Amino acid sequence: MDFKSELAGRYLRIIAIIALLLGLADASRLLGVSTGAQSPLTQLGPIGFSYLAVFCIARLFAAVGLWIRANWGAVLLAGATLIELALYLAGVREVQMEAVGFAIRLLLVGSLGVLFFLNFRMRRSAQD
Repeated sequence: MDFKSELAGRYLRIIAIIALLLGLADASRLLGVSTGAQSPLTQLGPIGFSYLAVFCIARLFAAVGLWIRANWGAVLLAGATLIELALYLAGVREVQMEAVGFAIRLLLVGSLGVLFFLNFRMRRSAQD
């Protein structure tokens, strides 16, 4: 993907900030910031804790990749978010999210889809 233009760079940085905030929110859930006296491991279960840890780390790395305008950042964010949404929609009990979190994840996937589509059109018009 060509992230060299100024407009694409700003768009990517906005997506990176959203991904970073979502990753930090997941990290706070892993650390048990909002669970009170209950351990996050007992609240989420071992499998749910593992899923959340993997998606959290992937999202944080993807945010860094998007911030530095690397191609792998968008691919990592799209892959991790699509897998998480697919698991949630498939009814896997260990993947838990609220309506706001679901909407933010859909927003991320949609914005990355727009980015991929615009990049595809730009490359195709450059070839003609």
